Amino acid sequence: MDDKHAPPQAKPTFKQVLEQLRQEYERTQSEIREMEILIRQSSAEVDKLSQRNAQTTNRVRQVEASLDTVPRQDIKETYTAAQETQMRLFTMRCQMEQLQGKRQVLERHVTSLRTMLGAADHAGAGLESDATGQNQEAIGSSIVRVISAQESERQHLARQIHDGPAQSLTNVILQAEICERLFDRDPARARAELTLLKEAVTGTFKKVREFIFELRPMMLDDLGLNPTIKRYSQEFEAKTGIKCNLTMMGKAQRLPSHTEITVFRTIQALLSNVQRHANATQVDIILNLDPEGLVVTVEDDGRGFDLDAAMASARQRKTIGLITMMEQMELLGGKIVFESAPARGTRAQFRLPV
Repeated sequence: MDDKHAPPQAKPTFKQVLEQLRQEYERTQSEIREMEILIRQSSAEVDKLSQRNAQTTNRVRQVEASLDTVPRQDIKETYTAAQETQMRLFTMRCQMEQLQGKRQVLERHVTSLRTMLGAADHAGAGLESDATGQNQEAIGSSIVRVISAQESERQHLARQIHDGPAQSLTNVILQAEICERLFDRDPARARAELTLLKEAVTGTFKKVREFIFELRPMMLDDLGLNPTIKRYSQEFEAKTGIKCNLTMMGKAQRLPSHTEITVFRTIQALLSNVQRHANATQVDIILNLDPEGLVVTVEDDGRGFDLDAAMASARQRKTIGLITMMEQMELLGGKIVFESAPARGTRAQFRLPV
């Protein structure tokens, strides 16, 4: 049948969307349980490799202390064993940190799903009494768009892992193989290559830690929102060269976990937009916590944009971004407002009840 004459696909009903949401919630919970098992197994392996690494390191020191008397074959075997143990330990540590990062993403996903399920159940109860089919479609469409945004984020993270840590680890393995081949033919060059390898591993490890912080900063759970935003703004300024002024007002206190996550992710998304689109030299962040709630303002001195045109284009193309931010705020009882015009910068302010 010709596509032009194919019957239009039926839009999912509110109940169908709600059931999909529940299934996604159960599936994500199952993934978290599986991730916990993998993390425990990886942690046990890291402990074993740490002990073995300490032993091989001591052996290397002993060999270096008596190079003139130790047979060449023993020297080679000692360094090879130490290198293999360190490589395996580094790989397992990276794997465990990646698993922990994925677990944090899944936990955040579950929190969002739980929030959406609560809002959807509440909306569904109201729909049964007096809402129209049009309202059902609007609510269902909002939930679908939020789920699509989360899936898009997962795809983005997968690309980051592939292009970042995974590629770096591949290069490290290749460099280690070069060192192994050079050991017999040119020990001096092999030692130089090992120094470069160590630098590469250190750089890769730093990138992995930065990636994990972008993925889910653990200090958000340990220390709270203010210290996390402070560190993130400092790293943003160092990485982009855009001056980042942070002002915190009101009494510092811990907020509910889902509120802290939402605030951090929203600031992160707004700063990402500044970096990619604004061509700004400075951005100001203000956090003001008062008895009525939390007010956050992010304002840059960039080139700005036509807000009405951008919103219309986003709705027409059904893309995520500004609209998704608005919907996430509304799900938590908050509101976000954008002010922008060409050549006049952009100001975003959102409020959340605490």
